[in-house]
Parts: sequence; structure tokens; C-alpha cells
Amino acid sequence: MRGALFGRVQSPAVRRGVMAAVASAALLLSAACSGGGDGDEGGASGRPAGSPTTSGSASPASPGRSAELPPEKGSAKVVSTLTENLKSPWGLAALPGGDLLVSSRDEGTIHRIDGESGKQTLLGSVPGVAPAGEGGLLGLAVSSTFGADQLVYAYFTTTSDNRIVRMSYDEKRPAGQQLGAPDTILRGIPKGSIHNGGRIAFGPDKMLYAGTGETGDTGLSQDKESLAGKILRMTPDGEPVHGNPEADSVVYSYGHRNVQGLAWDAQKRLWAAEFGQNTWDELNLIEPGGNYGWPEVEGEEGEDGFIDPVAQWKTSEASPSGIAYAEGSIWMAGLRGERLWRIPLSGEKAREPLADPQAFLEEEHGRLRTVVSAGSDRLWLLTSNTDGRGTQKPGDDRVLQVEVE
Repeated sequence: MRGALFGRVQSPAVRRGVMAAVASAALLLSAACSGGGDGDEGGASGRPAGSPTTSGSASPASPGRSAELPPEKGSAKVVSTLTENLKSPWGLAALPGGDLLVSSRDEGTIHRIDGESGKQTLLGSVPGVAPAGEGGLLGLAVSSTFGADQLVYAYFTTTSDNRIVRMSYDEKRPAGQQLGAPDTILRGIPKGSIHNGGRIAFGPDKMLYAGTGETGDTGLSQDKESLAGKILRMTPDGEPVHGNPEADSVVYSYGHRNVQGLAWDAQKRLWAAEFGQNTWDELNLIEPGGNYGWPEVEGEEGEDGFIDPVAQWKTSEASPSGIAYAEGSIWMAGLRGERLWRIPLSGEKAREPLADPQAFLEEEHGRLRTVVSAGSDRLWLLTSNTDGRGTQKPGDDRVLQVEVE
């Protein structure tokens, strides 16, 4: 562990003195997921006002919010349980109108959740999913042109790799038969029993982004020819995007260990959460072509050639999974940490958070897997206690509606 701690939070910005104008903002927490995978990290409803306009965790700010700063201290409270009795849920994506899609990692199925009643409807099973360890049916995203093409995207593990597919969705067909055959847009992402990444989301540029893991083979993160340990950016057809760091590659950033969360703020900047190993978990501000250090660097070390995290946490406090942007802050779900973190942002000064991160809902709902903006001051929060690593209680797993500030 390097560097002095400011209470429980550490910030390079504080040490460099750039936070003098915001005296309370000492930031950066200690963290990472220890040793193995995300489970070793140590171990009445109503539709909210407004509807998200993008899929997955990628939610633009509400109109008028971009110029405002959030309060230094926020709040988060669960106002309802939308649905329960989900089995090994992982991905969560919003449909136009407010309903949700949720994937089951171990069962390889996708359900639709009514955003008002919580009623579950089976869309179908995704063929080719081979659940094992941390692999299976993982992230979901709804096409940015869903109204025209009715396409649902999924990231999943097969017997040979991780891949991204898209499927047509026809809700007029009988339950269980509403998904078309998968069309693979990207294959060959290395797989492992741990660190398969899996989060996908469409960005404000309408391109598809994916977070991958290094499968436990640490050397893959620094290998630009490998798709492991990266953030990928591609067209909806799975092709490299004009403007990517390398014209013929979908690799957008590298040096990651296991990216689990993707979200954009009001300035359309990309943020990512990822597991560390034995010391620090990270929240990173992503720069095209940026090297985020793994396995040479873990957490904030100030070494040339590597981009330090904006915030870092001890493994017992985080083991971060999904993230979302709402009310001027990044909201980060914690697995081992069993809490929801709020990181208030300082507008244009992205690397200088407004204040220390705050933790909410500590140990109230168990492991927290995915968080998605529900518009305005609401989030959808997905628990993760039925994946073999949590303490399952009656009714697990759940989608919770959370009111935040």
C-alpha cells in the first residue's frame, strides 16, 4: 500500500494541491478485489418520472444538469422493490418506455420486467451460452435505434470464448419464443473461469462499448493485439470505429484487469469501474488509447505512461460492478462491499471530484451487481445474492428502485 491515507479516502488531486478551492474534497478510496474473481473480493413499485434514453448503464444527464454541481453530501434510499426471485441476474438494460431487460448468468435467459407492476416475461434462452465460474450470460444493451430495429445485444461466454451478439426481439410472439437467432458481431474475446468482463453499453456517439477482463492471464492486459483486459469501442455491427486509437482495432483503452461498469457523465465523458487484485479497486476516467496500468500498476502510483484512477477503494469496501450517472454523480454498485457508492463530480474538472465518495445501503441488500439510471433522480439497482457467492435470503434476487440526490 503506497501513500498516506486521508481518513478512508485518498486523492492524488489533494496531494497535488489542486483541490484548495474545494477543501472538503480529499478523494480516492482504497480498494481492489482480492486474489481471485468477483466473488473472492473478499468474498410496491411505480414507474419513476422520466425514462432513460440509452441502454445499459450509459445514461445521459437530464436537460439542464450539465452546468450544475451536485451537493457535496448526497442521499440514496430504496423506495420500492420492483421485482424479486430472479436467479443469478447480471445484465440490466432499459427499454424505451421504462420496462427492463435482465439476464440470468447461469440460466442463459433474458426476461422483461414491467416497469410498473414488476411482472416478469421470459423472452427466451440465448443459445451457445456456457456458464462456468464467472462466465455465462452477462451484459445486455438495447440498440440505440431500438424503435426502428428492435435489436437486443448480449455479451456471453461460450465453450471457446466470450462474444457479443445481437438478437431481434418480437414481443408479439409467445413468451419464451421472442428472441431471434443470435447474430455474432464480435467473437474471440478470451474467456476464463474468472475475469470475463461483460459490461456493454451504447454511448452518446451511438457506438457500442464493452468492458473485458484478462481471464487471470495478466499479460493480456498490456497486449494491444488481445481483446482481454480492455475497453472496446465498435460500431453496432462490431467493426472498428473511425477515430479509435488504431484504425483497424476495436481496442479503445488497455491495461485493465476486469472492467465491470461503464457510464457517461453530462459532458459525455466515459467512466469505468474495475476490480483490482489485492490492494485497490478503481474508478477510471477513460481516455482513448490510455494505458491504465495493470499488471504493472495497481491503483494510484503516479508512474509515467500509466493513467491513475480518479478514485480507489479497499477490497472490503467495493469490488465494484455496474455504474451509472445521475444527479451529477457516478453511482457504483459494490459486490463484496455490499453498498452503493456516490462519487460527486466537479463539472469540467473531471479528475477533481467535488467531495469524498459516500457509501449508502451498507449490508442492507447484500451484494449489488448492476445500477442503471431510471431518469431524473431514480436508479434501478440489481442485487446479486444467488450466484453462489452471496448470502441468499427469501426473495433474492431483486430489482430495487432507489431515489438519489
